[in-house]
Amino acid sequence: MTPVVLDAEGLVLEDVYRVAVDRARLDVAPAVLERVEAGRAIVDRAIDGETLIYGLNTGLGHLRDARVSREQLMAYQTRIVTAHAGGVGPDLPDEDVRAIMLARVAGMARGGSGAHPGAMLILVHMLNAGIHPIVPEVGSVGAADLMSMAAIALVAIGLGQARLGGEVLPGAMALERAGLSPYVLQPKDGLAMISANGAAIGPGALVVLEAERIAALADLAGALTLEAIGGNLSPFDPEAAAAKPIPGQIAAAAHVRELLAGSRLHHPDTVRSVQDPLSFRVMPQVHGALRECLAATRQAVQVELNAIDDNPMVSLASGRLISNGNFHPMVMALQFDALRVVLAHVAMLSERRMNKTGNLKFGNPELFLGGIGVPHDVSGLLTYAAATITSELKHLAAPATLHCPPLDYDVEDHATLAPLTVQLTRRALHHLETVLVTEMLQAVDVLRMMQPEPRLGAGTSAAYDAICEILETAAREASSAEIVEATRQALAGRRRTA
Repeated sequence: MTPVVLDAEGLVLEDVYRVAVDRARLDVAPAVLERVEAGRAIVDRAIDGETLIYGLNTGLGHLRDARVSREQLMAYQTRIVTAHAGGVGPDLPDEDVRAIMLARVAGMARGGSGAHPGAMLILVHMLNAGIHPIVPEVGSVGAADLMSMAAIALVAIGLGQARLGGEVLPGAMALERAGLSPYVLQPKDGLAMISANGAAIGPGALVVLEAERIAALADLAGALTLEAIGGNLSPFDPEAAAAKPIPGQIAAAAHVRELLAGSRLHHPDTVRSVQDPLSFRVMPQVHGALRECLAATRQAVQVELNAIDDNPMVSLASGRLISNGNFHPMVMALQFDALRVVLAHVAMLSERRMNKTGNLKFGNPELFLGGIGVPHDVSGLLTYAAATITSELKHLAAPATLHCPPLDYDVEDHATLAPLTVQLTRRALHHLETVLVTEMLQAVDVLRMMQPEPRLGAGTSAAYDAICEILETAAREASSAEIVEATRQALAGRRRTA
């Protein structure tokens, strides 16, 4: 597998996927090491100065004005890490941990952390060796992901726990088995390793990529239901789409047209009504809004991935250490909040379209009775599950960024809750995918009862065949949940980027 090379230009979201999920090797370009060394040189010159510099020769948070003596600086680094490892809850999956580690490496690579090159390289070596620290899910409030990052830093210095080859080991043992030695933190390294937004940025990159795939799946589900009801294609006309020049709307309409290429729906005699309900007519507008929101979310994560979010940051241009608030990923957090609202709207359309195929199936005795004996006629009652999930999606659409109380003696009196917004969005995406899969199962249920067999579009025909194969080959005792999951997996390889 071709390695991912971290160079002076930084990374893209697809690089995160390759390292986190595909386990690609990470290589660091020499120019990056030179930049990190330049930032470190500025820190080394400031260590012995009289000026108080936050986190370098002072305490943290409400202890920001308490000087740390030169003699205490080395021991203080470990104290910074151990004191912040306060996460709780279930362990994050290894893919997320890898994404978090990569995000911190990408941030350090900008030179603004002032970390010693060794602090960055130990994370690179751990990634390439498959050492995955045990990181609890809960802890960060999104004003630098201190708790999550500290769990990773613990392993880097030979403490904590990590997974290696499927086995959970003490951090020092995991390093030893991989032929690595614990890193000895230098002044400012402790803060540089934990004061970053990796727990939001890394998983956020993975969530955006998944959302882009599900945006395409939404078009496929809607197109398949159009086939089932004999829907009208005029809302997807290129001229209509271009009349409101929103790129996402134009792209959604074009994708549906592509999926329906060659369909009988292009013949006017097959259209049941001069105008379909809004859940069909406004697919380009709602699915387009998802694309627009996704584009903004992608951009926000991309910026954070390659930004300097350290406090204090090292300015390579001026040679200063600057206290700042770049650890506050407000734009990114707000984008994930907004994304969940759009996901709920997409689910609402899907649930309503499903209602129309349900009415078509159960309101037509010939069509309904024609389904007797058809394997796995499960889709009718799945509409109830879809209604429940859609209701939960509406609750998940509530903003998370508004709810963090003041902390640390009211010094940290605002937070973004960015990791929470990312995790809630991931949950919402899973729910939306389930709704879309149930819509497609119901559409296929109606289509396979039609005589003669209807001529479908290029994209909808492929999906129809894949789902029919699942329904016909599944064990007779297979549950609805198993069929939904099998369909989800089968379609995962057929999704394309929106």
